Amino acid sequence: MRLPGDQDRIAIIGATGSGKTHAAMWHMSLRNYDQKPWIIYDFKMEEFINEIPGAYHLDVNASVPDRPGIYIVQPHADQEDLVERQMWSIWAHENIGVFVDEGYMLGNNNRGFRMLLTQGRSKHIPMIVLCQRPVWLDRFVFSESQFFQVFHLNSQKDVQTVEQYVPQDLSSPLPERYSYYYDVRARSLVRLRPMPDKDAILDTFETKLQHVRKVI
Repeated sequence: MRLPGDQDRIAIIGATGSGKTHAAMWHMSLRNYDQKPWIIYDFKMEEFINEIPGAYHLDVNASVPDRPGIYIVQPHADQEDLVERQMWSIWAHENIGVFVDEGYMLGNNNRGFRMLLTQGRSKHIPMIVLCQRPVWLDRFVFSESQFFQVFHLNSQKDVQTVEQYVPQDLSSPLPERYSYYYDVRARSLVRLRPMPDKDAILDTFETKLQHVRKVI
């Protein structure tokens, strides 16, 4: 099973409580934030995200960072324009990873987000995008993803939406915290067991971010 590379996008989809945030944090812990900056857009002020040891908090008005590390942005609901402006700055800067918790919060009119999705690969802007309701999400999240991880979905309409981009039968019930993992290029679908536990994921973050702090 291949994991996303430095230019790739992964969409992680699942109902509330299905395990998608936990999986996204596992993917994030393995990324190269010790070599480049990664920005996490945390719209829900997710507890797990805020427990990342050594992460920095970044204002939505701030310039995008140059130094490696993890930078957490927690936009308010009325700051859509500021988020879009910052995403344009990421697009112009290049070589920054982007993690979006609940991609539907960006709506369908954020052109900066869409440019990251459609042109980010050539600019070395890998992305991790989460969503609980695929029908609410910008379709470019799916059309431009090289990998998908799909947890339990409550709505059959959501399942059908995902199956437009993952040409497999995703209707079979999954055990709790299990998921389907699809590699678009390899056309390979596997069923994954639950992710490593929270402490193990946080330990991975801490080890890599300690190295970043020593370099800085």
